[in-house]
Amino acid sequence: MARTPIFLSKRLVRFAILVIVFLFIILNLGSQTKKVNVIENKDDYRKVSGTGTNIDGIDKIDVLKTVASAAAVMADSQKNDAKANLKAGEAAEIVPPKHELTQKEKLAAVEASIKKINPSDTMSFINQFQGVKGTRPKACFVTLVRNSELHGLVDSIRMVEKRFNAQFKYDWIFLNDEPFTEEFKKTVQKEVSSTVKFGLIPEEHWSYPNYIDQTKAAKAREDMAHIIYGSSESYRHMCRYQSGFFWRHPLLDEYDWYWRVEPDIKLYCDINYDVFQWMQDHEKVYGFTITIHEYEDTIKTLWKTSMDFFKQHSDYLAKDNLMKFLSDDNGKTYNLCHFWSNFEIANLNLWRSPAYKAYFDYLDHAGGFFYERWGDAPVHSIAAALIIPQDKLHYFSDIGYHHVPYDNCPLDPVVFKNNNCDCDQGNDFTFQSYSCGKEYFEAAGLEKPEGWEKYRD
Repeated sequence: MARTPIFLSKRLVRFAILVIVFLFIILNLGSQTKKVNVIENKDDYRKVSGTGTNIDGIDKIDVLKTVASAAAVMADSQKNDAKANLKAGEAAEIVPPKHELTQKEKLAAVEASIKKINPSDTMSFINQFQGVKGTRPKACFVTLVRNSELHGLVDSIRMVEKRFNAQFKYDWIFLNDEPFTEEFKKTVQKEVSSTVKFGLIPEEHWSYPNYIDQTKAAKAREDMAHIIYGSSESYRHMCRYQSGFFWRHPLLDEYDWYWRVEPDIKLYCDINYDVFQWMQDHEKVYGFTITIHEYEDTIKTLWKTSMDFFKQHSDYLAKDNLMKFLSDDNGKTYNLCHFWSNFEIANLNLWRSPAYKAYFDYLDHAGGFFYERWGDAPVHSIAAALIIPQDKLHYFSDIGYHHVPYDNCPLDPVVFKNNNCDCDQGNDFTFQSYSCGKEYFEAAGLEKPEGWEKYRD
């Protein structure tokens, strides 16, 4: 009886594999194109995030390696086919099937690929996921919000939709430490013009780690009752979450960029360009609108703890960093300046980088989020100013923004007019004494706008 040539059998196998992969992609695309995605219990969270692998933030790398492996296998197979065709009519050699990697071996391969990246070079890590210039970025809005803040959130959504997102249609992710109510979800879906996703924060990201002394933490809240949010336990969980966990939520895994939006904010001007596209195409990493001094009593040991970390890991420091923005004496003391993090347009891979994850872990074990009242704003700011070059940061002087009680109002008259701004330039906070705008411009070597002194109080 005639026998089927081996190379034809291989083609049939490859065809079957391609069909299976194609069906897998179609099924996944179908699930991602739904208007609303919801992750609102621990089981869903673990199912999506794949917890248990102990490899945070490598989903994209895993995908890249899988695609590369598949391409290599196909290339090898094509070579074998060519050899088989050259030997037509000869007896086919029976080749034993290649060893199929187990899940454990696949994870080991991914870990090995990560180790090849210089962990001290944050930009090399970020650039792995840098989108192609001119292509639409993988970006979203992110909002951490309670059900009780719905009214203020709707005001913010309407502002963002009117001034920006009605034109650009980026996804919007809402996160909460409690399940969202049906009223909340239905109301939000009506207001947002793009895809909406609701996520529940896993308990382990909004609770005390086992290395925190809760009695000591309670005493700290008691002692700090005279300071704004000083007695608040939930505020501390929020600051810790924004510092070290929001970017780990599985709903953000498919994105490289985010714009943080909070309830009760205002956008004073039209934004007629794609800010994510601009950040991507100009190879920026972190964007902000307002700078400010921190309450010193809330972060008494943050600077020392941070400098202790960077003394141990000096290779994490970018060569052309922005230490001058943070310190007036080359790092000996902290001048309290930071970027106000209630507005951030930034690359998620900054926080996913080995340098930042190591920095956050060091801070977290020091306990200052609970024993003091370390905020995510100075934590983000210290990291962004030190582990990436200063030219990767960007001040959005053209975005009119308000978060109680401060304004960022464009001072350029042409920008103000062309973008239909409706803020009072006299209230712009950039160069007021409690702001750190002057310090930022000088540290970054930027030219201040004409007449900036008259806005100095």
